[in-house]
Amino acid sequence: MQIVETSNEGLKRAYAVTIPAAEIAARVEGEITKIAPQVRMPGFRPGKVPANLVKKMHGPALHQEALQTTIREAMDKLVADHQLRPAMQPSVSLGEGYEEGKDAELTVALEVLPKVETPSLDGLKLDKLVVPVTEEQVDEAVNRIAAGQKKFTDAEEGAVAKDGDQLIIDFVGKLDGVAFEGGAGEDQPLELGAGRFIPGFEEQLVGTKAGDETVITVTFPEDYPAAHLAGKETTFDITVKAVKNPGEFVADDEFAKALGLESLEMLRGLLKGQLEQETAGLTRTQMKRALLDQLAAGHDFDVPPSMVEAEFGQIWEQLTQEAQNEENPEEALKEIEAEKDDYRKIAERRVRLGLLLSEIGQANGVVVTAQEMEMLIRQAAQQYREQDRQRFIDYVRSEPLAAAQLRAPLYEDKVVDFLFDKAEVTEREVTREELQAAIEAEEGEGDVKPAKKKAAKAAEGDAEAKPAKKKAAKKADAEGEAEAAEGEAKPAKKKAAAKKTPAEGEDA
Repeated sequence: MQIVETSNEGLKRAYAVTIPAAEIAARVEGEITKIAPQVRMPGFRPGKVPANLVKKMHGPALHQEALQTTIREAMDKLVADHQLRPAMQPSVSLGEGYEEGKDAELTVALEVLPKVETPSLDGLKLDKLVVPVTEEQVDEAVNRIAAGQKKFTDAEEGAVAKDGDQLIIDFVGKLDGVAFEGGAGEDQPLELGAGRFIPGFEEQLVGTKAGDETVITVTFPEDYPAAHLAGKETTFDITVKAVKNPGEFVADDEFAKALGLESLEMLRGLLKGQLEQETAGLTRTQMKRALLDQLAAGHDFDVPPSMVEAEFGQIWEQLTQEAQNEENPEEALKEIEAEKDDYRKIAERRVRLGLLLSEIGQANGVVVTAQEMEMLIRQAAQQYREQDRQRFIDYVRSEPLAAAQLRAPLYEDKVVDFLFDKAEVTEREVTREELQAAIEAEEGEGDVKPAKKKAAKAAEGDAEAKPAKKKAAKKADAEGEAEAAEGEAKPAKKKAAAKKTPAEGEDA
């Protein structure tokens, strides 16, 4: 086998590889000798079929298999002999006109990982913004749960509805006098003052009573998901069928027991733990972003274009999918198209940070253990149907690329935790709003960030929260900055578009 380097420019390499015909033929003959005893042919006893007949029957398939095996071994030898670290799968092409009996002339092109100097970890300084959980926040959490458990009883006959009361209504929504799809409902409960229907809907029903029939006029929000209703003035024919008063809520042990807990103290403890976990997640995001910004500012080296292109492809796929969910997809696509270069720079930053984190991890003995990997595989398998889970597990175990994609996020987190331990951390108490503002702040002049960004949102379990208007994701978020931590890019995260029927308005 002959290997000749034909190009060495930056991170790009090219080679001409010649595999002698005799080497391929010898492998074919070896396979024939191996399978001949198992071949059955009329007129011959088992195991006695002549080798030339076996070759005639199976020669083309055996030759193709031998060729592929020899090429794989040639690639392994090329990588080992030249001490290469391929960034992506090498491109291998077989010369035109190749046929059995000729030498195999291969052209190999690949990109290699850059040599990254292990960075010094001295001088790492991080602010840790901590949001303390107050008793008042726990009270609010208890009240939110209570709101979902609230019981209503029939009001006295002729009672007039007020804020806090519940109405049972039939309604028909009309646009330009014509009922629109999804705008009708029967026996629908509506809590006045809860803000669950579109603005102005509930307010106009204060003062009504059972048996009333009325028509209200409301204007749908400009950002309403249904484009044919967004910003439009509509009417609703309302029939009030019942008025109900809310029962009094008492936060006591009985309330907690109704939820399956032993006491109110246990409920409050669980809720406090949840709130602390939520704010701890935001704090970690803030610290991770600050850490990655420091690393990005202190290191600049060439990265393989193929890795950048793969990372950019994932970012672009996510952006275009989200743009399709916008009220005006064409406008949204134009908007992201205008910032395409910015997103490519974000992809380059992510790849560079991934390689840097990988180097730090390898230099400091950070590993994902076999036990951790097994747990990852089994957790990922849960997203598949039960009958397909074992097939997925077997696939990941047999495919290094799939395993690397699954391993990368955990590996990244372990390296980040290692760096947190090495950094000088200054803890500072802030409000939740200040923490979210810090997460959303621009990271620096050298770091390309999209103009429009979504506010960081914590899962507060607030049943009254209204969904925000869906925007294309335009930030290199801290959880995706270093997706190539082990030389592989991980799939971009997808967000499902929230859907609401027109009649539900802003109801969460």
